[in-house]
Formats: sequence, structure tokens, C-alpha cells
Amino acid sequence: MKLNARWSCAMAVPLVACVTLSACTTLEGEPYAASDFATVRKIDAHVHVNVADDAFLDQAAADNFEILSINVDYPAFPSISDQAEVAHHYAEAEPERFHYATTFSMQGFGQAGWADRTRAAIDAEVRRGAVGVKVWKNIGMVERDDDDRLIFIDDAAFDPVFRHLAATDVPLIGHQGEPYNCWLPIEEMTTRNDRLYFSAHPEYHMHLHPEMPGYEELMARRDAMVARNPNLQFVGAHMASLEWSVDEAAAFLDAHPNAVIELAARMAQIQHQSVRDHRKVRDFFITYQDRILYGTDLTLNPGDDAQGFRQSAHEVWTADWTYLATGATRRVEDIDADVRGLALPRSVIDKIYFANARRVFFSRSDR
Repeated sequence: MKLNARWSCAMAVPLVACVTLSACTTLEGEPYAASDFATVRKIDAHVHVNVADDAFLDQAAADNFEILSINVDYPAFPSISDQAEVAHHYAEAEPERFHYATTFSMQGFGQAGWADRTRAAIDAEVRRGAVGVKVWKNIGMVERDDDDRLIFIDDAAFDPVFRHLAATDVPLIGHQGEPYNCWLPIEEMTTRNDRLYFSAHPEYHMHLHPEMPGYEELMARRDAMVARNPNLQFVGAHMASLEWSVDEAAAFLDAHPNAVIELAARMAQIQHQSVRDHRKVRDFFITYQDRILYGTDLTLNPGDDAQGFRQSAHEVWTADWTYLATGATRRVEDIDADVRGLALPRSVIDKIYFANARRVFFSRSDR
């Protein structure tokens, strides 16, 4: 698989460039500058380190990042066991910088003993250092039961596993659905990368597949599960698939006090909104400053150009910093617009980039 600097388990998201600095001050005081980037302690709470190559960790160290590598039941990745082997290696070799979330297989779902085996496998990974568990969009869009019906995340057969996570204070990272653009005609999609991807891959363009579940059903199923497990810490990956509307993201967070969201691979959709209403997007980040985690979806797979990846990772990280932390204006090719940075207060940046992830993933008393 070729290198994807930004990757959302279904599509490559091209890197944007062209930075033009502009002066910026805020009512909350002077925001961070671009030059502060490497001095601030940060966590990227959504990456995929799928090969034992030090390039990812080396760049993370250079840019003052800890990383949370998320294992996922995705057929284009190495097997779950191979991902776990890499995670175990770095969790032992770089415990201060590398952290990981485990996942589980859907094989045998619904059969006797599946929940017990899954809980045991999760517990074994937590003992090895896993700080969370990932469920992917194959639940709701791919996996089927013995009667060939799609399996959704609110299926009661998941309840013993999710109750166990709540009881043991292990967060669940959920990626259900796709970007909202997936259900729109090509010409109505808000970002260039989505238009290119779904044009090239009509099999994944849900607008063309009315026989599949709609966006609203997938979100409702996810929300029902989160509501049914109020003691479970839920992390909505990729803006909880609500990247198209900060109003919808706010409503989700208001409805579910046990949920947080992270930003991985959805920055262009957020920027699309901020070009149209800068104050609304900025206010969203300030209002929900305790509920948002920084993440990118940066992925290093076997066969990738590791040194090329290092440069791409640095560019992604610094571009996002420019948008979130400073008031600089950048040209974002994915939305064909000049985008002014949010210049979030330093205290907000410190939470989004570090403190929130520490609280969500590392607050267990036995860690």
C-alpha cells in the first residue's frame, strides 16, 4: 500500500500547503505562534503505526508528540495479530511516547462464547498496555450475521463487551459511518479529496447504494449504543462522523456526557465551515474545549517510504497547528479557499493537544 499522509481507513486525504502568515490577536490574550509548535507537549490521539520502523517515533520526538496508535479490523492493514505485535514492541521500547488501542475480531459474533473470548482478549491487551479499544465502520456497513443481515453497533450481543469496558474504565473508540459527503452527489461534496475518491471508487459512494443503511440510521444506531452505556467513555473518531456540522457535533456532545470527539482526517471539513462562519467554529472549539482531542489518522504501513512519511507527518502536524493555534491564513487546496486560523487560546490548545487525551486514556488508577 502506498503512503497516505492523511488516511481515514477508506481514502487518502491530500496534504495542503501554501502558508501566508498574518498578525492575529485574541480577546483571550496572545495565542501561540507557529514558532511555539515544537515547544508545546502534544498527543496525536489517532495514528496507525503498522510496521516496526522507527521513522514515526523519530518524527514524533522531533515535533514533541506522543502518539496513540490505533489497531483496527481493516482488511487493507496487516492482520490484527501483526498490528498487535508492532504495538507490543513500541509499548515496551518507547512507553513514554508510544501508546496503543487494541481492537477485536468479529469472527464468531453472535455465537456462544464470543463475548467471553472477546473480553478475555481485550483484558490481555490491556495488561500489555492497551489504553482503549477500537470499533470500526465494518460494524454497520460490512459485517453480517448468519441470516445475511448487517450487524449494527447497538446490537445487544455487544452489550457484555461494552459493559465490561465501562466496568474496567477502558475507553471505546468508535468509527461508525463515513464522512457525510459519502451520501451526497459528487457535485455537492464539500471537499476535493472526497470528490476525487468517490469518483474513483463508486462502490464506496453510498449515494449510489440506496440498498445500504443511510447516514442517519448509522448515526442513530451509534447514538443509541452510547446512550445505553452511560458509564462507558466513548471517543467519537473522525469528529464522530459529524464533521460536516459543528452544530450537530455540539448536539451529540450535549446529549452524551460520556462522549468526546477527535479530529482525525476531518480538518478540511472543519475548515470548510470556518471559511463560512469563522466565529461559530472558533466558539465551538472554545465551548467544548474539554471534549475535543487532536488526531490526524497518519498511517505508516509495511512497504511505505518511511523517510518520505516523516516529512509528510511533519507537514500535516505543522499545518494543523497553524490552523488551530495561530491566526495565520493558509491556502487549503481541498476546499479551494484561503483559510484563516482559529487562534484558539493557549489554554484551549493545551487541552485539545494534550490534557484531554491524558484524561481520557491515562487516568486509570493502575496505569
